[in-house]
Amino acid sequence: MRQPKILTTLKTYNLSSFVADLLAGATVAMVALPLSLAIAIASGASPEKGLVTAIVAGFLISLLGGSRVQIGGPTGAFIVVVHAIIADHGYDGLVLATFMAGFILLIAGYFRAGNLIAHVPEAVINGFTIGIAIVIAFSQIPDFLGMTLRDAPAEFLDRLAALWTARETVTPAALGVALVAVALIVGLRRLAPRFPGLIVAVGVASALVVVLALPVDTLGSRFGALPSSLPAPEFPEISFARFTELLPSALVIAFLAGVESLLSAMVADRMIEGRHRPNAELTAQGAANIASALFGGLPATGAIARTATNIKAGGRTPVAGIVHALVILAIMLLAAPMAGYLAMPALAALLMVTAWNMSEPHRWASYAKGPASDRLLLMLTLVLTVLVDLTVAIGVGVALGLALRAASKRRQDSDWTPPER
Repeated sequence: MRQPKILTTLKTYNLSSFVADLLAGATVAMVALPLSLAIAIASGASPEKGLVTAIVAGFLISLLGGSRVQIGGPTGAFIVVVHAIIADHGYDGLVLATFMAGFILLIAGYFRAGNLIAHVPEAVINGFTIGIAIVIAFSQIPDFLGMTLRDAPAEFLDRLAALWTARETVTPAALGVALVAVALIVGLRRLAPRFPGLIVAVGVASALVVVLALPVDTLGSRFGALPSSLPAPEFPEISFARFTELLPSALVIAFLAGVESLLSAMVADRMIEGRHRPNAELTAQGAANIASALFGGLPATGAIARTATNIKAGGRTPVAGIVHALVILAIMLLAAPMAGYLAMPALAALLMVTAWNMSEPHRWASYAKGPASDRLLLMLTLVLTVLVDLTVAIGVGVALGLALRAASKRRQDSDWTPPER
């Protein structure tokens, strides 16, 4: 079924549901705002691209999606992919690849490919997720420590060497601001899990920079003032040569968007004891990525952390996700200059914590106790993600995983013996 979930939920919608969705949507917006800015910067794009994505894609994912409580927008899983595409093809290449990925997802939804997520080996998903988390964390070290490191190499090992060379440029003030942000994020999450602690933590740490006049980079000092309106939609320039050049990147974006959104919807189902519509979700992801590209945004998908925040804050229907997008739009229209004061070490700290949570350290012990084939698959995908390329990691991981699954099935079949008559 590809019918949006909002059509089902509105049949019994009432004032009580609206109030709950309104409060939850506003809460999620306070979480999504600093994350969207930080993800855009880490991806090699300008910060407003993250806000555009959260507004445009977040609105459509909730309006057209197959989950009652899914929240969409830019996510950490895309940082590595987006950064590589921008580095190789420019930002216009990213826009076209996102545009193409949107149509791929629409086709996947039309042909009811949503259930195929069950065939992607879990070890592969875990491997590239941990790998992405490692890359994100190391990419944030310069801002976290206030290091002078411009045009850092893209390759992981070369980046490590560059970080070691620049070790003497560490700024104690920047490190202090980052540690304050980490402490506040972790502390508020434990003491008041329903409270929008991310925006408070980044805001307090950034306020210290202003009040104490610390020598720390801010969003405004590095990127200038944020625009206070959405850009006009514009079609990307398309040619056959550009299409073929960017098709592999578009396929990776579509794969990640599909996997992340359906995983997030599955997690949400367990939390609310519900059931999402996978093909409607893929269709929504397709429409959202096409629209995000038209407005010059980033790739988007369902965000597990923001979806969980929505549920914990009392969100009941897709209206909460629509409210979340509208609140971010209102902030962009009315308070964009305020974002210029956000400290770069605080945003780096936010992404460091996000990367740690992405890696799900509480599950590492269960990974270590799993079958040898799963451990091999996880480690291979992780290493390829970090040292080679996410496209290669996904391709090799999925192919090897399916081959191992087929071999295991053949062994099980061959072990069968007819019963004695």
